[in-house]
Amino acid sequence: MSILFVVITAAFGLYMAWNIGANDVANSMADAVGSRSISLKGAIIGAGICEFAGAVLVGSHVTNTVRKGIVSPEALGGNPEAFALGMACALLAAALWLNCASWVGMPVSTTHSIVGAVVGFGVISAGIGAVDWTKMGQIVASWFISPVVGGVMAYLFFLIIARLILGRRKPAKAAPRIAPFIAFFATMVVCLATVYKGLKHIISGGASWLTGDVAIGISLAVSIIVALVAHILIKRYLEGQEERAMHDQLRAVEKCFAPMVVVTSCSVAFAHGSNDVANAIGPLAAVVDVAGTGFQTVHTEVTVPFWVLTLGGFGIFLGLATFGHRVMMTVGRKITQISPSRGVAADVAATTTVLVCSRLKLPVSTTHTLVGAILGVGLARGLGALNRQVVQNIFGSWLLTVPAAAFLSVLLYSLGSFIFLA
Repeated sequence: MSILFVVITAAFGLYMAWNIGANDVANSMADAVGSRSISLKGAIIGAGICEFAGAVLVGSHVTNTVRKGIVSPEALGGNPEAFALGMACALLAAALWLNCASWVGMPVSTTHSIVGAVVGFGVISAGIGAVDWTKMGQIVASWFISPVVGGVMAYLFFLIIARLILGRRKPAKAAPRIAPFIAFFATMVVCLATVYKGLKHIISGGASWLTGDVAIGISLAVSIIVALVAHILIKRYLEGQEERAMHDQLRAVEKCFAPMVVVTSCSVAFAHGSNDVANAIGPLAAVVDVAGTGFQTVHTEVTVPFWVLTLGGFGIFLGLATFGHRVMMTVGRKITQISPSRGVAADVAATTTVLVCSRLKLPVSTTHTLVGAILGVGLARGLGALNRQVVQNIFGSWLLTVPAAAFLSVLLYSLGSFIFLA
């Protein structure tokens, strides 16, 4: 019975990982695809490699059994069977909601989906008091914090690019002077995000030397090298372009931003894979651990087996390759028109916001932040640059995520309890 239950839950975990790839991962490459800096096929390959590497190589090897501490195991009356069933139902409920959202091309938070699902089974199995409503309040706050902060930063960052480069009389002449500083800042943010977000599990596991001044020093050195190389390449590429027509200059300058938006998008994918794979494998790892005790004990923290990490990474890659184009097109091309320079502004703003808020221990959603950043670069061109119907649909899907996942979890747990626990 325990082996069969683990196999069924593993199938749910693979399905959840598939949906993460189809929805969340698609967001990370949306700017690169939307700005036509990379083809859809190239984005799928690049993001797939980065996500799989982040998930398997530096994914969380120790995870909380109950996602984000929303429901305490003690609140379930010390019933390991009910806990394992609840985790399996939460996993399937979150995956079903994500599947629906991906089908219509709506970007939603996978973290909020699994949290909503855990809340659902917690309430139905142990009552309202089993839920940590303070944590839920923080999650609700993140609905507003993430897109607003990301949007404001992207708006300001793109205004700087427009003022110093694109709005000049000779943008092809201004770009070699200003773009290297943008490359420096973008590289600095990417390096620090990779260290503190993408490699945080390795750091906590024995590479603590990589934190603090060492991380900043390495990031500075890499950023300076990238800025110098960018200056040489951009100057060489734009040499003589300043005498051409304005639209030709702008087209040439935008091409200089294309490699940057691809790199920043891939870094978002790597950090995302290392962190959000836990949304798929966390509940699965909890079930595997409980089953390993013969359904006798629920541990507060569990070790994640390598096969579970691999399953999550493979599922994410598969979801991106087979279904990720829907959300990628919505975020990258339907909200507002994205150019390479706007894509860089959005990616850097989103990465900076998530990095800073994480260091301050503020709850934010990567999905919400990136969508907010894209809204910000769109607003820099005026309200008319946004597709308001698409924006309304996205906000509506955000508000529905937690209650929809919770409702599905209640239905599945009720049915599962009747079959397995009666």
